[in-house]
Amino acid sequence: MKHFTATIDIDASPSTVWEILTAGDQYTAWDPHMISLDGTIALGEKLTVLTKLAPDRAFTPIVSEFDAPRKMVWSSKMPLGLFSGIRTFELEALEDNKTRFTLTEEFSGILLPVFGATIPDMNPVFADFTQALKSRAESH
Repeated sequence: MKHFTATIDIDASPSTVWEILTAGDQYTAWDPHMISLDGTIALGEKLTVLTKLAPDRAFTPIVSEFDAPRKMVWSSKMPLGLFSGIRTFELEALEDNKTRFTLTEEFSGILLPVFGATIPDMNPVFADFTQALKSRAESH
């Protein structure tokens, strides 16, 4: 399994952070690595994501879990458990109307040794994402 994560405390309510995370058409305004995000961020919906890390390859996850304003999961899976990527967005309510946000991605499957070598270190990208989300939410 290959695993990446980043956590940050945000001086904004979980509902404010959730509103930003679920407005896919606005990601390019604040996410420094996003080229485009098409689709509705809602349970069961398929998204088309294009990032600066892989500008020639669109990612097409399904929103597989949607528990507002606490947790959202985007899943990309190949049949028969060959390869999967699971991105989890978690929001924890803190005192004084603040939010602890954690972004995690796990890659697994029997083809991980093949595909894993092509996956860059996502920890710096996740750190950028969480910092940009914090800035966006705190100025919202």
